[in-house]
Amino acid sequence: MSKFEAIFFDMDGLLVETEALSFESTKETFVARGIEMTKEWFIDEHLGKGISTLELARKKGFSEDEVQKLRTMRRQRYVELLEEKAKPVEGALETLELLRGHFLMAVVTGSYRNQYNILMQRTGFGHFFDFSVTGDDVVHFKPHPEPYLRALGISEKSKGSCLVLEDSGNGTQAAKAAGLTCYAIPDVLTKTHDFSTADKVLQSIRDVPALVL
Repeated sequence: MSKFEAIFFDMDGLLVETEALSFESTKETFVARGIEMTKEWFIDEHLGKGISTLELARKKGFSEDEVQKLRTMRRQRYVELLEEKAKPVEGALETLELLRGHFLMAVVTGSYRNQYNILMQRTGFGHFFDFSVTGDDVVHFKPHPEPYLRALGISEKSKGSCLVLEDSGNGTQAAKAAGLTCYAIPDVLTKTHDFSTADKVLQSIRDVPALVL
């Protein structure tokens, strides 16, 4: 019998292939305003450390008004790309089907509620989850532990009975800061991140059922 009673899933890059779309929408928006953002910066600083891409605009001297306009433009473009191109991570559906009914399952994501809803509709994954914590539900984003502490509170489970599945360095850091067990499943964009604090590093989401059932 598994020691886990609940599994908290990151969404972007773990369940749905969205991180390349996030990069695309940000780069398009920024280039139009003369701001350069490399894929390396996006991977290391944004995905790896949780630093907002908007910090690049602030460093360029953009006013807070201009930064907020950039944020709105980027979000609009990102939503368009999600609606056009987002697809499930290979193996995610079969893994969710195997785990369903054995655990309380939740999504804990930095994406906003409207983005979460679009992705659940496109993938059909929504019915697998008991609840979700999105960027609209917290003050502090990963790598801060708040998202996972919020999920823990909603679940009413003990820390020792909850497992987190993450694909990024900042997500892993958030899970461990919350005192939870974390299995990291790096993807193409996050494979260079530091996962030394993760309890396990897996090759694929398909590896999860054999470890927890």
